[in-house]
Amino acid sequence: MIRTVDIYDTSIIGVFATCTEDLALVPPLTKPEVCTILEEALDVRVVETLINGSTVVGALSRGNSNGFLLPYGSSVEEMQKRTGVPAGILPDRLNAVGNIVLANDSAALVHPELSDRALEIIARTLKVEVYRGTIAGIKNVGMAGVVTNKGLLVHPKVTVSEREALEEIFGLPVNIGTTNFGTQMLGSGLLANSKNFVAGSETTGPELGRIEEALGFLE
Repeated sequence: MIRTVDIYDTSIIGVFATCTEDLALVPPLTKPEVCTILEEALDVRVVETLINGSTVVGALSRGNSNGFLLPYGSSVEEMQKRTGVPAGILPDRLNAVGNIVLANDSAALVHPELSDRALEIIARTLKVEVYRGTIAGIKNVGMAGVVTNKGLLVHPKVTVSEREALEEIFGLPVNIGTTNFGTQMLGSGLLANSKNFVAGSETTGPELGRIEEALGFLE
């Protein structure tokens, strides 16, 4: 099983792509062999798309089994046509959606400065309870952690109170780890769902083992 890939010849795959239980969004001209790896490893349908004309699809979008969140200016119709799932637009100036929203199919943790209106849209689109918070004091929670329906992996400097809040919000044990040879912003180097995960190409064996354990893939 291939566990590591590059997208656009870089290991920060979570910046350029994002995935749910059923779909992976990648930028156009992603190598066909990479799309095949993602399809087979994560058991998803891969959809090539731009978000607001940009290739940093992972930084600008976040989804779960119920829908996708997009930044202001995006086309909801276009995304719904491509993916077959509902889409919602965040109204705030904080619009790097993948950076500021951490979500699975049961809950979402978001940047503490998101507006009440944004939280309503997130709750309606993803059909989850939404909470404001930080991970390791970092407001960009979507990159400071990775959550699936089976596991939760976060920045090594997560505090005790944050850990307790995360466990309560997601109902999952909190594990710490890194990707890409020590990168603490896990979301930048990891794509995962409850079926499997794929990490950036610089991720080491011990890091892969930690991810595997945290996300519930050790037999």
